[in-house]
Amino acid sequence: MIHTIITPPAAEPLTLPDVKTHLRLDGTAEDALLASLIAAARQYLEATAGLALITQNLRFYLDDWPADGLIQLAIAPLQGVESVTVYDAAGNPQAVSLAGHVLDAASSPARLFLAAQPPTSRPLNGIEIDVVAGFGNTGADVPDTLTRAMLMHVALMYELRGAVPSDMQPAGVPAGYDRLVAPFRPVRL
Repeated sequence: MIHTIITPPAAEPLTLPDVKTHLRLDGTAEDALLASLIAAARQYLEATAGLALITQNLRFYLDDWPADGLIQLAIAPLQGVESVTVYDAAGNPQAVSLAGHVLDAASSPARLFLAAQPPTSRPLNGIEIDVVAGFGNTGADVPDTLTRAMLMHVALMYELRGAVPSDMQPAGVPAGYDRLVAPFRPVRL
């Protein structure tokens, strides 16, 4: 199953003043660089840990319904399901009723059961599930250990700014980063 961002987060988990304080920087000469490093650190953390830090809308794509009826949505924390769409033989979208659906957002990955699972005629990506995910609307809602990991990551990328262009970041992760992020990563057996 793949997913895409429909509505990106409205803010970043770190503010420019927070990062400048952490790096002990004054002035505005490198604000654009720092903003791009903050975004790179968030995107890296979200992609590697299966997280949505700030509230955002995502779309999951399925080829067909799972045999056991439980749809696993591998993003955390999941706030809710907005809509489910299937495509008929003519390629027309059909809304699936959310009446009687059960969402287990506490599981990792989150699980969704839909009472109605109409067939799709599209062989690939015939089912779309739109969800809202994230810890909240601001960086204050993001757990401190994750913002600390991001601050460390931004500091390393800033240190490597002369050797690695900002569009090639992240060049690496700092020591201790994985220990801070580990409790939020799904356990896979």
